[in-house]
Amino acid sequence: MADIDFDLTPPSDECRQRLEAQLTPEEREVLIQQGTERPFCGGLLDNKDAGTYCCKLCGLPLFRAEDKFNSGTGWPSFMRPFKDAHIREIEDRSHGMLRTETRCARCDSHQGHVFPDGPAPTGLRYCINSIALDFVPEGGAFSDKVKENC
Repeated sequence: MADIDFDLTPPSDECRQRLEAQLTPEEREVLIQQGTERPFCGGLLDNKDAGTYCCKLCGLPLFRAEDKFNSGTGWPSFMRPFKDAHIREIEDRSHGMLRTETRCARCDSHQGHVFPDGPAPTGLRYCINSIALDFVPEGGAFSDKVKENC
């Protein structure tokens, strides 16, 4: 699956509005307004099934289940992205801290943050909001929400 090239073209403004209209208020708070769900409350935190975690807004694959680990922080944590090109990292100076925010490279939705305190071999911890993700079980069909809705 990692060998597949996914279209990273951002959705048009009209398409993005359609995709955003499908979000719940809680999803909108995290994905669009860079909010954070409460720790230990996310529906995917304890998921141990094989599969792929995709962007809730556009469906782009972001993380593999095999790269998920229990960081004890209260959010799903991953040691690497599905593909480096699928995650965009930007400096985040909010709340008096310097962090690296992670966003979906296609639709620019907020996912969480990445920290340099993860396990080997990458040493990275992608700390991601459950509400920002859809889980596709191994063998399941990916949903390219941009192509389906626009």
